[in-house]
Amino acid sequence: MDELRSRSIRVGETVLNLYKNLGETPRERLERLRTEQPHYEHEVLSYAGRLDPMAEGVLLCLVGQANKHRDEYLNLSKEYTLDVLFGFSTDTYDILGRMMDNGDPMHLTKKMVEKGLNEFRGSLPQQYPPFSSKVVEGKALFEWARGGAFESLVLPQRTVTIYDIALKDMYKVSEPTLYSYIEESVGKVEGDFRQEEILRLWKRHIKASGAREFPAATITVSCSSGTYVRSIAHELGLQLEVPALALHILRTKVGKYEIEKSMH
Repeated sequence: MDELRSRSIRVGETVLNLYKNLGETPRERLERLRTEQPHYEHEVLSYAGRLDPMAEGVLLCLVGQANKHRDEYLNLSKEYTLDVLFGFSTDTYDILGRMMDNGDPMHLTKKMVEKGLNEFRGSLPQQYPPFSSKVVEGKALFEWARGGAFESLVLPQRTVTIYDIALKDMYKVSEPTLYSYIEESVGKVEGDFRQEEILRLWKRHIKASGAREFPAATITVSCSSGTYVRSIAHELGLQLEVPALALHILRTKVGKYEIEKSMH
């Protein structure tokens, strides 16, 4: 269905399969395109399907007339490779967030994670993350959250479909490796995302010279448009009764657009 829809709406239209880097916002990726390829400087550009700063991979760029069919491109299915870190949770459900909870995840087993993932197959309601662009009562959720008035809101939900979800690997992340990865990744983000406060909180809980190891899982997800995979990481932690977050998100496919053919 995605392929048929893509074929019908692409006739005479330009859709670019861009690779959005870790740390970039979608808007920054479009501006980089204009800089690197000046013939797009005066074109009308938009992106179909937001990727958060801590996610990378396929980002569809609609050029000119393709923007007239933006809704069709937004509705294309997505595929991701998601790395989940156990032992910590944040208010953004990824590493670019304020620490909310930490706990001992060392009892987790592969069988427990696989069982937890079974709860995510099929159609299910999913709350929008607190730090998301969903508009509620005239303001985006992230604006409510930053303003400290978030607790008074009821998080809206939408129904999403998980076509397939599978555990590919479980591994351990050493404390020095985790410290370095978070410091480097958060450091790539420009603009006001509370980076200084977030890094300060992380540094209270993990040390560059620490000797601990934390369990992590690599998960593949095929899902409908509108699915927040960082929410899957957070909700998996709730299922397993251990704090969890999205350590890394890689979007590998949007409709028929594959990461192997993305423009870097």
